[in-house]
Amino acid sequence: MKAFIMSVLGLLLCAASLAAPPLTARADTLRYAVAADSNVWFYAAESEEDRLFLLPETYYVRVLSEGERFTAVEYLVNDPPYRKVMGYCETEALTFVDFIPARPFLRKEIKVTYDLAGGDAFSDAFPDMFGSIERTFVYYGLRYEGGNRYAYVLYEGTFGYIPLAEEPAYERNDDFLSVPSGSVDGSSAAKGGGLKTVHIVVICIACAAAVGVAVFALKGRRRSSDRGEAEL
Repeated sequence: MKAFIMSVLGLLLCAASLAAPPLTARADTLRYAVAADSNVWFYAAESEEDRLFLLPETYYVRVLSEGERFTAVEYLVNDPPYRKVMGYCETEALTFVDFIPARPFLRKEIKVTYDLAGGDAFSDAFPDMFGSIERTFVYYGLRYEGGNRYAYVLYEGTFGYIPLAEEPAYERNDDFLSVPSGSVDGSSAAKGGGLKTVHIVVICIACAAAVGVAVFALKGRRRSSDRGEAEL
């Protein structure tokens, strides 16, 4: 009987070790959610009236506190010239993941050239007058208003908007597509409470093996009992 118990425990421990996901793939202290499409707004407050910009598609926010309607998040990091911003996203618009992405935030700067001369007579009289200036901004995301395109940017410590003629080009992520751990509503695997299919299969096999061992042990005891009665 002791051997039977030890066999069952061994099978269950083996199944548990196989079912446990790798520690390197879990977001134990950090939790992220991705903007899986181009329609995820970043808000300054828990209100649709306080929208700031659309998150760059396929990039992430770090989850601070998940709510039913809005989730408190932060985007980017404090690493000059970049600066972290804290705000909110609609919970149902985010795709929660249970891994730490290798490239969670889009680190992008855009250069904009402004024409100063304007072709006036004064500028024509001075060949050395600056005809334009160039500024570099930290890019956060886009916003469309009245048919026009604007970028939410950071420049010398100040946040604001600048008009853009076209959308900035950037490389998309695809890690959230290859790792089957996302959840739109932030439940199950995204909260670390789910098991993958292969893990469930392993546990079922272990349980079936345990049942088989139990049946074998009971049959052995019954045969020994019957043999003993026959001898009497």
